[in-house]
Amino acid sequence: MAKNNLIGGSIWDEYSKVVQDRMNNPKFMGEITEEDAKKANAKLIVADFGAESCCGDAVRLYWLVDEKTDKIIDAKFKSFGCGTAIASSDTMAELCIGKTVDEAVKITNLDVEKAMRDNPETPAVPPQKMHCSVMAYDVIKAAAASYKGIDPEHFEDEIIVCECARVSLGTIKEVIRLNDLHTVEEITQYTKAGAFCKSCVKPGGHEKREYYLVDILRDTRAEMEREKIEAQANAQANHTLGDISFENMTMVGQLKAVESVIDKEIRPMLEMDGGNLEILDIRNDNGENTDIYIRYLGACSGCASGSTGTLYAIENVLQESLSPKIRVMPI
Repeated sequence: MAKNNLIGGSIWDEYSKVVQDRMNNPKFMGEITEEDAKKANAKLIVADFGAESCCGDAVRLYWLVDEKTDKIIDAKFKSFGCGTAIASSDTMAELCIGKTVDEAVKITNLDVEKAMRDNPETPAVPPQKMHCSVMAYDVIKAAAASYKGIDPEHFEDEIIVCECARVSLGTIKEVIRLNDLHTVEEITQYTKAGAFCKSCVKPGGHEKREYYLVDILRDTRAEMEREKIEAQANAQANHTLGDISFENMTMVGQLKAVESVIDKEIRPMLEMDGGNLEILDIRNDNGENTDIYIRYLGACSGCASGSTGTLYAIENVLQESLSPKIRVMPI
């Protein structure tokens, strides 16, 4: 078969020799029949998958499975698509043979692509054609589900963002956090997500996606920033940042610090007498004073000492623990 029968000659050099050979001379293209299954004393599994949302390619996978061992003793395929789809389907079928059904389900699209490389460092196909091997995982999953009599989604325990590299949403978020990533390019470097067909990078690619790397990065960075602020506030409240004065804390930090002291030193005493209090507001008076507005609850709300002895005791504890500039204002 001539080169240009399957792909444009201008990009031929971007395909590995393995891919070119499998395009023109697939080893496992064909059909397995029920008669073949009887002769082999094995169960015939036939599964289909079509990439309607992508390029319209489709593949049918045939398995002969030894039911005693769950091992795939033979595999063939039919592919209705481009040369890359034929090559990747041929490779997929070969990778299945000799594996158990559970082992086959672990074959990813990247496994198929890597098996077609001439050398480990050079991709087997150009990025814009990587999506043609995406069908491998999906049709294997369909075959395994048919054999086990379960829903194919049983094998999908995470949301897959990058179909080409089979990278999950959880993995991308974890990598962003662990490595403090700031760009999509860094995500691709660490996970390979977005390295191939690029549909998952941002809206507007050849295939519409539910999740995009640009959005995941933005949302995860926002979560990290919120957590950082909260952690700082908690640290301030627990006095783990000894070099930060109460006056220099954020408003959230001041509130947590006051709540912490009240919970430890004041609230237990009030509760012994059937009372309690809540903090309503904290206001800074141009750096001169920090006014903490409280409301008495329970028995404390009608107690005369709420404006004298109890008030002075609360104020004294907060001043000694946090800042002499604190004033407590009951409402």
